[in-house]
Amino acid sequence: MARTGKIHKFEDLIAWEKSKLLSVSIYRVSSKKSFTKDYALKDQIRRASISIMSNIAEGFERYSKKEFRQFLSIARGSAAEVRSQLYLAHGLGYISKEEFTELVDRCYEISKIIGGLRSSLKL
Repeated sequence: MARTGKIHKFEDLIAWEKSKLLSVSIYRVSSKKSFTKDYALKDQIRRASISIMSNIAEGFERYSKKEFRQFLSIARGSAAEVRSQLYLAHGLGYISKEEFTELVDRCYEISKIIGGLRSSLKL
């Protein structure tokens, strides 16, 4: 992963990489027996986690900083959506306190990275 110089592809963005790993983790925890029967929540939290990485990728491939900034805003909103759904999943006993804390912390980290990336895109 390129960490210095100009980024040439979305796969090199730290925000995208971390959101991809978050999506994998969300899929894993939502595949647990207690979670799988709640089809609506399982589907929604998976879609929201996918939305983070997808909007980062799509925005990066757009032709303007303005559009990229907009897609980053959507991605950040999706990270908040995942956090909100994690509260429900934990409250319903679908995930442990440890899983909840780890995943919520990762969502906050991704949100901060996205916010920093968005701020760096001066118009």
